[in-house]
Amino acid sequence: MPERGPGHGEEERMDGAGNRLVAVRFTLLALVWGASFLFIRVALDGLSPVQVVFGRLACGAAVLAVPMLAARRRWPRGVRVWGHLTVIALLLCVAPFLLFAWAGQHIPSGLSSIYNATTPITTLLVSLAVLPDERLTRTRTAGLVVAAAGVLLVAAPWTAPTGGAGTRSLLAQAACLAATTCYGLAFVYSRRFLRGTPYDPTTIAAAQVTVAAVVTAALVPFAGATPVRWSVPVVASMVVLGGIGTGVAYVWNTRIIQAWGATLASTVTYLTPVVGVSLGIVVLGEPLHWNGPVGAALVILGILTSRSRPGRTPAR
Repeated sequence: MPERGPGHGEEERMDGAGNRLVAVRFTLLALVWGASFLFIRVALDGLSPVQVVFGRLACGAAVLAVPMLAARRRWPRGVRVWGHLTVIALLLCVAPFLLFAWAGQHIPSGLSSIYNATTPITTLLVSLAVLPDERLTRTRTAGLVVAAAGVLLVAAPWTAPTGGAGTRSLLAQAACLAATTCYGLAFVYSRRFLRGTPYDPTTIAAAQVTVAAVVTAALVPFAGATPVRWSVPVVASMVVLGGIGTGVAYVWNTRIIQAWGATLASTVTYLTPVVGVSLGIVVLGEPLHWNGPVGAALVILGILTSRSRPGRTPAR
């Protein structure tokens, strides 16, 4: 603890102001990431899924280049490091962004945001499968079962319409789960191969997003060469989705983790589906069925249960 002199009252006030600033960033992060699925849906009115992904990654890379240049950070060096960053870029950005963008054509944006909240569960499943130090305990098993029940309730396959529309809806929901599985693979891969590297989170994020933008640019001539229908909502959605959601938000998230710790910072996951569903209803007029919020609550309960430890209070 710092020694307290005569001016410690002012220091406490500054600490309080700093904590309020972190809280503001946390709120903005929940709003931006929760609204991402709304922006994807709006952008799809004028762009193909590949064009949406390339646009958001290109904007995000441009924004993340600013703190790199301003602070004169060194970009990662070495073929080995860039190889790992490329794998993570594919798993953390390219594949899940494409899957969510494709799914956004067939299911409501709020439903996509609910599936996005399953990321901690898919991360746990991947960790159990590939990391030797992870163990499946009774508590974790219970959490996984509850979360799986929540996902099943959200999907509600018994309510899916028959024919092509029903099939596309179920495939789109499966694509969302595949996207969160990619996130889980990326987090575990990063933990295993990038731990101990001398690069800060902003540098890692800038490198990953830049690689992802280059990879997606190579896909555009083959999978995204469709006519573009520009409009103010489409352009605004891409600017917010890419520049803020994929750029500035990474910096916000890094600073929140530094100030509050990873456990508390990760609770933004619980707020994003609330924001996503609410915006889908208010802005896009998407219907809300009882199984959506109830299933989302079960998923979050499963996450909290799987993160708890016997004899300990779950971290908050």
